[in-house]
Amino acid sequence: MLTAAQRLRRSTDFAAAVRGGRRVGRGVVVVHLTLPGTLPDVSSSKPARDTGAEQTSAPARAGFVVSKAVGNAVVRNAVRRRLRHLVRERLPGLPAGSTLVVRALPTAAHRSYQRLGVDLDAAIAAARAPRGRRSR
Repeated sequence: MLTAAQRLRRSTDFAAAVRGGRRVGRGVVVVHLTLPGTLPDVSSSKPARDTGAEQTSAPARAGFVVSKAVGNAVVRNAVRRRLRHLVRERLPGLPAGSTLVVRALPTAAHRSYQRLGVDLDAAIAAARAPRGRRSR
């Protein structure tokens, strides 16, 4: 299980990761990865809990988005549990202070655990890869 310090819970944290992160879709998952120092300034009515010095030593954090399009509550929670377990194994490999949001597409409900892992690995690897110039 992910510790409380490793989980994204506030909507402002999700919004910052989705808006400022690099988005990559592979298979049935879409990953938004924000590396340390690239988070946009999100104004919030709540005071910030962390100072700049503490953010660099913060652990990598993860959040999950599984919409109703995936299925009913039982199916959504099963997909979320599988993704959470897969991410827990991969989170230590990310730089400290990283933010990862994993969004499951509707067909994720029918994917096997192993195939979800392959899709997640491919998406994280692509998100971490340096951006190349696209040819037109």
